[in-house]
Amino acid sequence: MATLRGILTIDELKSLVQVEEIETVLVVFTDLYGRLVGKRYDADFFLESIAAHGSHACDYLLTVDMEMEPVPGYDFANWDLGYGDLTLSPDMNTLRIASWLDKTAMVLCDIRDSKTEHLIQISPRSLLIKQIEKAGEMGYTAKAGSEMEYYIFNESYKDAAAYKYHDMEPAGWYIEDYHALQGSRVEFFNAEVRRHLKKSGIPVEGSKGEWGLGQHELNIQHSDVLTMADSHAIYKHCMKEIADCLGISVTFMAKFDEKQAGSSCHIHLSLWQKNQNIFPGEIQTGPIQGSDIFLWFLGGWMAHMPELMVFYAPTVNSYKRYRSGSWAPTRLAWSYDNRTSGFRIVGKENSLRIECRVPGADCNPYLTYAAALASGLDGIANKIDPTPIFSGDAYAEKQLAQLPLTLRHAIDLFEKSEFAIRAFGKEVVEHYTHFFRVEQDAYDKAVTDWERHRYFERI
Repeated sequence: MATLRGILTIDELKSLVQVEEIETVLVVFTDLYGRLVGKRYDADFFLESIAAHGSHACDYLLTVDMEMEPVPGYDFANWDLGYGDLTLSPDMNTLRIASWLDKTAMVLCDIRDSKTEHLIQISPRSLLIKQIEKAGEMGYTAKAGSEMEYYIFNESYKDAAAYKYHDMEPAGWYIEDYHALQGSRVEFFNAEVRRHLKKSGIPVEGSKGEWGLGQHELNIQHSDVLTMADSHAIYKHCMKEIADCLGISVTFMAKFDEKQAGSSCHIHLSLWQKNQNIFPGEIQTGPIQGSDIFLWFLGGWMAHMPELMVFYAPTVNSYKRYRSGSWAPTRLAWSYDNRTSGFRIVGKENSLRIECRVPGADCNPYLTYAAALASGLDGIANKIDPTPIFSGDAYAEKQLAQLPLTLRHAIDLFEKSEFAIRAFGKEVVEHYTHFFRVEQDAYDKAVTDWERHRYFERI
């Protein structure tokens, strides 16, 4: 077998198919929301055809809304163009056992133009690959880690929908941050997730209770940035399917309840050359000994955060996390081991890295890491220094620059960003601007429970 448990070579897949241990191959990619979409193939047919030649799917998948409705206004795919096919090109490095599914393997795909076979640039994975290639041209590789939080509820997804997501029972009844006792009560779920991720090529670090009722965090081991984005997407999908099978539900909403803590996705990044972390150095900044590369990468990341905010916080709900004293950042600051800052520097020497606390658990990992890399690499190229290191309570420091606090504001910054066009291309900026505006518009015309409770009788 391959070195990493659960990862398969094509020959290993053939052997498992021959003995009928694998009968189905799930061929998938992520849409703009970060959801896995694709097809299930008979394993023999996958080996005979799909592995070498790929598959096809309707190009509307990169233009639909959350309800899978074709959305007008995109240049990439529309009714006038007839909604043709795009090519799903399996990345065989991602071929793995999907151990939580019966006799199933999974492979992630790059999305290519069916005529030219070129990568489709608006695809989330393509955006990240482009930034990884830029890093390579500059002599760097990037290592990354995602730390995701989620809420567990005792209702099934079907029952939750029937209840219209009201009066749901969280899996815990007091804040259990780090509590071993309360955490044990959901080990039937979290242990199952850890077990299946490990068997499916995603090495796990561990899990813990978090600062909300029924809230938990599960962390996987760091890796190169593309592998981490792939693992991140599979992790969320795996967790939802396991919950579904157990008759419970999990949510990765950034803010499920205004009375409870939001769910974050803290991301860790460092740059490497020849198996050596190049962030450590001789420049003393507060307690940190870093390199000029470290400071410039951090400076670029911070400088471009507001105009790329939509790639870290993609929904209207995302921005309801950002409140003082909430463990989510509200201002642009960097500190050493300070959880009130948006950029928390952790580790030392070879483990020195940047933890960005801005993204929520609802982020699309490919877009988030693409934005982070593009920003940091621009910081290196243009020698952008970060603001002075901060100590203290960043929530209380009114002189610090504030993050965009609404999706509408973030979209406006993204649409006007010359840097975004340089980094990703005009086509990408126009496509995603439209995507995020569709999301904003859907919210603007919705009548909410908050409005009914507030205005039904008393207005």
